[in-house]
Amino acid sequence: MTIVRLDHYNLAPNDMEATVKFYEDVVGLHVGDRPDFGVDGYWLYAGEQAVLHLLEEESRSTGPTGRLDHVAFWATDLASHIERLQKADLQFMLRTVEVAGMHQLFFKDVDGVTIEIGFPSNEPVPDTVDRRMGL
Repeated sequence: MTIVRLDHYNLAPNDMEATVKFYEDVVGLHVGDRPDFGVDGYWLYAGEQAVLHLLEEESRSTGPTGRLDHVAFWATDLASHIERLQKADLQFMLRTVEVAGMHQLFFKDVDGVTIEIGFPSNEPVPDTVDRRMGL
């Protein structure tokens, strides 16, 4: 089980367009491709890497972690990460986003911050996985 890198962080801003403009004009990121997740938003890139995901979903902007929706890592060995979560008896959600070529594993830390770990979609999903919902 290996965490390879911090992948991105996700915000649910009050003013989407002002936030995009700030991160483009002040920070120097640029808007790039984003898969259709059924919710409006943007991915802002540093070079070729999408480092900031903006999510336009009102319900996520008022939660216990404020505007921070989640922090995401990229990793390998999906099966061992799932096993670790099951041993800790943590609820999680697993989804596969074929157009992005990835599996996404979501769970909460001890303070309620959502953690996402992404894996290449060519890694097999264990047969014993219960794709739990309820995060």
